[in-house]
Amino acid sequence: MKPLRLFVSAGEASGDLHGARLVEEILTRHPTAQVDAMGGARLRAAGANILVDYRDLALIGVVQIAPKARTIYRAWRRLRAHLEAHKPDLVVLIDFPDFNFLLGRAARALGLKVFYYISPQVWAWRSGRVRSLKRFTDAMAVILPFEEAFYRQRGMTVRFVGHPLVDEVRAVEDRAVCRRLLSLGAEPVVCLLPGSRQGEVRTFLPILLHAAARIQQACPSVEMLLALAPGLDPQEIAPLIRAASVPLRCLRGDTYRAIRAADAAMAVSGTVTLESALLGTPLVVVYKVSPVEYHLGRRLIRVPHIALPNVILGRRVCPELIQHEARPERIAQEVLDLIRNPERAAEQRRWFERLGRMLGEPGAAGRAATMALDLC
Repeated sequence: MKPLRLFVSAGEASGDLHGARLVEEILTRHPTAQVDAMGGARLRAAGANILVDYRDLALIGVVQIAPKARTIYRAWRRLRAHLEAHKPDLVVLIDFPDFNFLLGRAARALGLKVFYYISPQVWAWRSGRVRSLKRFTDAMAVILPFEEAFYRQRGMTVRFVGHPLVDEVRAVEDRAVCRRLLSLGAEPVVCLLPGSRQGEVRTFLPILLHAAARIQQACPSVEMLLALAPGLDPQEIAPLIRAASVPLRCLRGDTYRAIRAADAAMAVSGTVTLESALLGTPLVVVYKVSPVEYHLGRRLIRVPHIALPNVILGRRVCPELIQHEARPERIAQEVLDLIRNPERAAEQRRWFERLGRMLGEPGAAGRAATMALDLC
């Protein structure tokens, strides 16, 4: 077996998770492979040598690029120098398009093969980027059912491998067991999901906490769970929680159980909305950016929904409260409706079951690993 060297670039918590699963599959089949990466704790635990920690680059919105421009540039220079010095057999890019497109073009200029795992959402906005993607990508593994036809029609080598979250949620216990393990009683439970990036949490957690306070005023028996992503620093979040004075339990590293146990969730738009759907928990989705970004987005975005469950299902199954609608009183009203109206919650769950069937069979990372190794 010839020596094999790979480079993996994951710029967010979800990319770190899915990249780790991919690396585990690759190392199972090619145990002597050397894997270098931009990533985090999960990729490191999977066996990758971390060159740049993705958390140093974590962004939310275009306006936050400027303060981190120097850090981003240093990371890009270091990774490009690594590609030039070591000439890996394959460069694997995972979502995170703006940065990974730079790396992809650099890799192609060096004559390296590029595999893109988890498509950037060019089908949703800035669709012209697909031309650039096609120029530097040898093959792509996509995880949403409609993406294969989109890229195939544009002449790319692509395969729908299924969604990796299908594997992640399979091991989670049922709702009753999760409630017992988290010492929850029969009272209603609401889970707060403020995002996976520090900047995201600073923006949205105060909004969700004010909504939680309104929910507790209207329904005093409700219990609030705050599920923190693994990469978040609880010390930075503590002042926000103290300022809100909302009784809640903060859970770190037990997000899936917290979501499964909840009667409803209020979630920042992102991967966690799809996780909630696959776990069968009705949710309300919120999102807010600067006015400049919002007006730019309205011109560029080509899909009618922002929440992934709604995008995939092609209909507004869970409420989306965007910009001026992302107010604590509106969020609280929607969450209370889910708690008080069992039929409305049940309707979301029925659609979520259909969504689960659309996302394919377990084993997405294994199928993607096969594609990647076929390029080496």
